[in-house]
Amino acid sequence: MIYKHGALFHCRYKPDVINGDMDSIRKEVLDFYRSLGTKIIDKSHDQDTTDLHKCITYIWDFAPDANKSTLCILVAGALGGRYDHEMGNLNVLYCFSSLRIVLLSDDSLIYLLPRTHHHEIHIQTCVEGPHCGLIPIGAPSRSSTTTGLRWNLNNTEMRFGGLISSSNIVVGEKVTVQSDTDLLWTISIKKL
Repeated sequence: MIYKHGALFHCRYKPDVINGDMDSIRKEVLDFYRSLGTKIIDKSHDQDTTDLHKCITYIWDFAPDANKSTLCILVAGALGGRYDHEMGNLNVLYCFSSLRIVLLSDDSLIYLLPRTHHHEIHIQTCVEGPHCGLIPIGAPSRSSTTTGLRWNLNNTEMRFGGLISSSNIVVGEKVTVQSDTDLLWTISIKKL
């Protein structure tokens, strides 16, 4: 714990890096973490990508090649708040579709299921479920098939303006998904 300017600060979660365009961080917060040795990467010149996009790029560039195939990035606080920020975060999933990126909120998690794979999702029933959904946000799906859901899809077409698999229910500890398009998987997180 550090005592600074009449207040106590916890250093338990000191970031290694703060990376972004710095438009939403207060100067005193930035200065505080800089004084603790946090590396600051000012990308204010880049207004074409989101802060999350900048951070994922940084992680990818500095991850050892041996670890890249198993890399999983958990993004806490990625959901809830401004809708345009949430949509920007979902867009990052598509920009880095070969990476396993999980967006997490207090209520749910979301990740991309690329069309190039047959997916087996192992449900940790003590912390997630039962509510779930499969969302064809990037493009319509002409054919999606699932197992392990209350309302399974069987070569089902899904698209905005038509059917999407929202408010579905996980019925076991394994869900399988196959689709001709990328889908977003979302599942509720239980309150502990």
